[in-house]
Amino acid sequence: MNSINRRSVLLTGLGIAGAGALAACGGSGGAAGGATALVKPSDPAVAAAEKKRTSTGTVHKLTLTAAPAMLELGGGVMAKSWAFGGQAPGKEVRVSAGDTVAAELSNQLPNKTATSIHWHGLALRNDMDGVPPATQTAVRAGSSFTYRFIAETPGTYFFHPHVGVQLDRGLHAPLIVEDPNEPLSYDDEWVVVLDDWVDGVTGTPDEVFAELKRGMGGMGMGGHDMGGHDMGDMGGMDMSGDKGGKSASPSASASASGDGMSMKFMLMGADSDLLGGDAGDVKYPYHLVNGRVPADPDVYTGKPGKRVRLRIINAGGDTAYRVALGGHKMTITHTDGFPVEHRRADALLIGMGERYDVLVTLADGVFPLVALAEGKNAGGMALVRTGSGRAPNATARPKELNGAIVTASRLRAADNVRLPSKKVDRVHRIDLTGGMTKYNWAINGKPFDMSDPTAAPLVIEEGQRVRLDFTNRTGMWHPMHLHGHTYQLGSSGPRKDTAIVLPKKKLSVIFDADNPGRWMLHCHNAYHGEAGMMALVAYRA
Repeated sequence: MNSINRRSVLLTGLGIAGAGALAACGGSGGAAGGATALVKPSDPAVAAAEKKRTSTGTVHKLTLTAAPAMLELGGGVMAKSWAFGGQAPGKEVRVSAGDTVAAELSNQLPNKTATSIHWHGLALRNDMDGVPPATQTAVRAGSSFTYRFIAETPGTYFFHPHVGVQLDRGLHAPLIVEDPNEPLSYDDEWVVVLDDWVDGVTGTPDEVFAELKRGMGGMGMGGHDMGGHDMGDMGGMDMSGDKGGKSASPSASASASGDGMSMKFMLMGADSDLLGGDAGDVKYPYHLVNGRVPADPDVYTGKPGKRVRLRIINAGGDTAYRVALGGHKMTITHTDGFPVEHRRADALLIGMGERYDVLVTLADGVFPLVALAEGKNAGGMALVRTGSGRAPNATARPKELNGAIVTASRLRAADNVRLPSKKVDRVHRIDLTGGMTKYNWAINGKPFDMSDPTAAPLVIEEGQRVRLDFTNRTGMWHPMHLHGHTYQLGSSGPRKDTAIVLPKKKLSVIFDADNPGRWMLHCHNAYHGEAGMMALVAYRA
């Protein structure tokens, strides 16, 4: 989500097949080779792929107005932010598989702020993917742009900007694509959006990023790199003196380091065994479920014995959540829109950009749905009420959080969506590199910047079976998101578009190159992506 200022330089060049800035990758390692003609978003191949999608002929027209908003987060907590239609999360968009979405984005943001909408997880036409300048010109303030595409694949999705760190404001909303032949049996649905919140409370995401970009090399600690994520532990203390990575109070600024550097936003000491070590970079004063703080939570009202489908979306910028519903088991049925072999669990781990669908059979009473901010000693909460009883307090931690916890690596794709066995035609090595000392997060050792004419894409060809070998050489986990496609974890793992790569570990994924265009591959930590942990996956023309 590199800032539009430094990326727009190459917008014109991106429209030229074979431009030097998009030199081809040679071989499986992705080294730059000679100039190669690449598919442009406006090319006939993109329109041809759209024509192949099954269409119902139904068109859903809507207007999404991005504008400043004063948001009430519950309990009297107010946040000055940006949002779609004056609320965060924005109003849910719900269509049936095969319907056409015609969404007009009206940009009413201040200070000449450009924006876009990325339809996260959808395999849609490339020119509607919402990534300036790779797939479109950014939508200027006071202007509008209409996204029009067929939403072919059922599932739980969401949408958000792909400019700067706007992802970490209130500009996001669920997109649900219903299956007209839904195989699951349930009585009701509840869409659950998780978010870590800083905007308009202790600062803005741009201020957060500015502090993080200064890095930790000049903090009077010798710039020591501990295990790849520089000084990620600090003896269990964050720089404000809170134990275990606990965020400072909303009104507090953290203590300065010895050289006077402000440490208002950087989080130290967040640690998680589930995430393999360092859990996050940013101090968030609040963690929200459906836009509400735990002290004044969102409430789902149902009846005992009813079966409810929860569609859980992590729209956060820097936080993985461990999710559990007190007093209940959950059955995981989908991840990132695709069905999995059903798996019973007490809790699940969901990284930024991931979505999970689960079924629960409701008990009688009042129960906390807790989204524990993994490794950060904080969390969000909503309530499920099916009968009488006192609501649990805002810091409730049901025992299920420490029960059987499911991660994506323990799931298997359902038979009907598992990729058939096939020879791999192209392999790309994706080394995840960087650290906190210089805040130089990158892929293959080079922070991504489209204004750099040597930034070569990872080239693939239509019809190929492609394997991506993620090797995390850092001391922190990264949720890696591929636009326009879903990949499969290993030979039989779940189909996903966003997957957690643990520190010092390797994850191989496969996908079929069936959606021509230019697609981003990036860490869905908003700040890691903006710092440069991105690459462009481009189809050869």
